[in-house]
Amino acid sequence: MKNLHLIIAFSALTVFTACNKKQSELPRIAIAGIAIESSTFSPAVSDSAAFPLLIGEDVFGYYPFFAPDSGIREMAHWIPTLRSHAMPGGIVERETYERMVNQTLEMLKEALPLDGIFFDIHGAMSVQGLEDPEGDFIVRIREVVGNDVMISSCMDLHGSVSPRLIQNLDMITAYRLAPHDDAYESKKRAVLNLVDRLKSGKGKPAYKAWIPVPILLPGEKTSTRVEPGKSLYEDIENVLDGDNVIDASIWMSYPWADEIRNHGVVVTYGDDKEAVGAAAERLAKHFWDVREKFEFVGPTDYLPQVLEEALKATERPFIISDMGDNPTAGGAGDVTWTLTELLKYPEFKSGKGKSLIYASIPDAEFVAKAVEIGIGGIINATAGARVDDRYAPPVRLIGIIKNIHTDEKDNTIVVVEIGSISVIVTAKRKAYHYESYFTDLGLNPRETDILVVKIGYLVPELYEMRKGWMMALTPGGVDQDLLRLPYKNIQRPMYPLDPDMPTPDLKARFIPLAGE
Repeated sequence: MKNLHLIIAFSALTVFTACNKKQSELPRIAIAGIAIESSTFSPAVSDSAAFPLLIGEDVFGYYPFFAPDSGIREMAHWIPTLRSHAMPGGIVERETYERMVNQTLEMLKEALPLDGIFFDIHGAMSVQGLEDPEGDFIVRIREVVGNDVMISSCMDLHGSVSPRLIQNLDMITAYRLAPHDDAYESKKRAVLNLVDRLKSGKGKPAYKAWIPVPILLPGEKTSTRVEPGKSLYEDIENVLDGDNVIDASIWMSYPWADEIRNHGVVVTYGDDKEAVGAAAERLAKHFWDVREKFEFVGPTDYLPQVLEEALKATERPFIISDMGDNPTAGGAGDVTWTLTELLKYPEFKSGKGKSLIYASIPDAEFVAKAVEIGIGGIINATAGARVDDRYAPPVRLIGIIKNIHTDEKDNTIVVVEIGSISVIVTAKRKAYHYESYFTDLGLNPRETDILVVKIGYLVPELYEMRKGWMMALTPGGVDQDLLRLPYKNIQRPMYPLDPDMPTPDLKARFIPLAGE
């Protein structure tokens, strides 16, 4: 019996030791990242309130592929640090940026030693008094973790890739779809590529090719739903070749930030120098060759012409994209110019006119006053233009309060009926992407004649809903008429600002590994 007890104890110790050994053999990979699109043409400033922080274990909840039953959690010893993804907005307050970066660096110090990092960023962040924030962030991470740690990043295709950013990253990938239906798929690709190189012992890819392409276009002209963006991004699969060319990406960049790094970029990486270079050059040439074929993804005109078409439409809803102040691209969200123009139209003065929903204007003071008055009461107050009043002052809204609703993010929302227009006013900035956002307010967008939304190309749910659609070239911090923007710092010549520019040098530029 005594021997049996010894055998059982020895077996348990063996299992425990094996489990510990297996755990210790797993690569140690940290997760970190700060993401935002920041318009430098907007007067808005993104402070700490704009950045919801996920810390430690809460980070896992952001990624569906890190679900406990996904199998990925067992591939490595994951150490989540800080991850924040802000709604697009204005330039980031320097103090807010420094606070988040320093907190991340402290958590990475505590996590050492590390084998890898998944660096999850957008790539279009602008910060007060700082050029190339993502490049600054990754350099500071390298100062903490060293150059031997393998770092893999995933970015929005509307981000910007500077030479110092790509040098300090070992692997990088971008979304291949716009709208970004493949966002999580792309992030998963970045994670699995990192795990594969660590667990296989292959280490850092030997070569990275970077080609700047002097093209700067808005996302609404580069959707992968249509040509030439569709075929351009589909061409990526044609250049991938196992370890020879592990991944390839095309960045359209972000036209509403006036920085040197803002231009198109192609990046490829892998273990075969010739193949990596050829892949990058093929994609860069493809990008340049189709530059003149990029057009707005939908019918586009200035607001008077767009409204003329909307009023003639016989099917509902006719959706109008109020593009210049699109909060999901970096607009302040409170530009009142379009709403001011709509309220002038006699067609909407009477409740018997064509129905129109306007989504939306943020104004906490207006909402507070409406709450005080209550549903069914008459409100007479100004809203909007608290942040961006360059194009129109606060708009006076005199109408019936039809609904008051507080959403899951504690954002109080008011619907005001003025003639046949239902104006949505929010306490905090909100993008109206989903039908439920309207039905929660007692509104039925499918049965409304005209739906005006601060957006560019339509997200899938609105795209499916539309019976007619036009994009309006309206003013704001993300004005789609790029010729109206006062660029001072971007590199020139740049297409389409300089349409007759000569063909650029599109040869592959091989970027050294971190620390070289």
